[in-house]
Amino acid sequence: MLFTATRNVQLVALGAALCGPLVGAQTPAFKGKLLLEPGLNNGKCLTAASNANGAAVTIQSCTGTDSQHWVFSGGSVIAFGDKCLDVTEGQNVDGTKLQIWTCGTGNQNQQWFYTGDNRLAWTNHGKCMDLTSGNQSDGNRIQIWSCTNNNANQIWNVGYLVSALPQTSQDGQSGVNLCGTTSNQTSNCQTAWINSAEDFCLWAPPFRGTIGDTEQVEVAWCTKSGRGTRLIPNGTLKGVHFVKTPDYVQVTGVGDFTKINIPAGDEGGELDNRGADGRGNPVGGLVYGNTFGAGWQYHEWTSFISDKEFCFRACVGPKATVLCNHIYDVMGCFWNMPANYDPGVFENCDADDDLPMGVYGTSTWHQGVSPTPPPHPAASSSNCQALPTVSNGPANRKRETGHFDYVRRYAPAPAITTPPTA
Repeated sequence: MLFTATRNVQLVALGAALCGPLVGAQTPAFKGKLLLEPGLNNGKCLTAASNANGAAVTIQSCTGTDSQHWVFSGGSVIAFGDKCLDVTEGQNVDGTKLQIWTCGTGNQNQQWFYTGDNRLAWTNHGKCMDLTSGNQSDGNRIQIWSCTNNNANQIWNVGYLVSALPQTSQDGQSGVNLCGTTSNQTSNCQTAWINSAEDFCLWAPPFRGTIGDTEQVEVAWCTKSGRGTRLIPNGTLKGVHFVKTPDYVQVTGVGDFTKINIPAGDEGGELDNRGADGRGNPVGGLVYGNTFGAGWQYHEWTSFISDKEFCFRACVGPKATVLCNHIYDVMGCFWNMPANYDPGVFENCDADDDLPMGVYGTSTWHQGVSPTPPPHPAASSSNCQALPTVSNGPANRKRETGHFDYVRRYAPAPAITTPPTA
């Protein structure tokens, strides 16, 4: 993943939406009928109160009804096939509430621009769709407000209910997202899960090839059957450490990943939900889990994998883009996700959030600048449950509770493998 290209696209896109005329409206990379979920809560969805003109637009718990399905087309955001997200009476005033109205050609009240940093901007008006007062309660009416950087109320992620996945989520995707329930070693499933040390997936090649050469076409290799993915062969994983923090889940470990098509000696690479072109690596890759809510989609995630080690973090909430940052794409697991990488250790733990990668007090280090600072220490973990090993088996498709029956361990933090010198 190349950070510079992605960031430039984001800045150009946002500048066009706020300040100047658009050459063409920008839409999300994902296609079809989409959910719009506030960045503060992946379990809530943008919802039209009815299909009548003037119906209020609110957030409600995600159920996948027609009133929560939105299609991006021609600069409009459309529900029910013919109703558009509409700024009431075109009032360019902070706090104006949104409604739906019959779509009209050239209606400037209905023109929107989805930015590279997941904001929905009212085209050429300097206003963004805003979760009123950050209130996550069902029924909260949605407003417009002046677009501002780092405003979590203005982040809107697009995605799908796990129970209503499309066959493919992006054009040009090599695999599929609607994977069925039959696992097999030739599956091209690109829907991954992270739930625990016993139940997680890794992105790896569908055929023998380096991560750098195959990053756009990786498929899900998982510990659990029943989700239509490939299975990580027994004996592949030599150590697995899972943590749940207030803002993310993370799984790290070591193993012999030549068994999942990574060539011996491949130092690997970084995979994430954006990629250099904003489409993600792999293209169309989706990640779900049950830790923070049943079947929640993780919109921000980052992963590294080589022939011998892996790390995978998926984030929720207002700090998601900070804690699942993807800009340090050549720094590897030890630097980005300090954790326990010891062989022979298999465990589930609670933990505090790690410090954001690359941030040291009030300073932010930029990749490539010498000297390279050391990684942060791993955050404290507790309530660890030791496992004898991790092997493949059937997935538990019932709702998970998000916690474990813990055996307390008194070590203040997991051991950290010494990172390679810069």
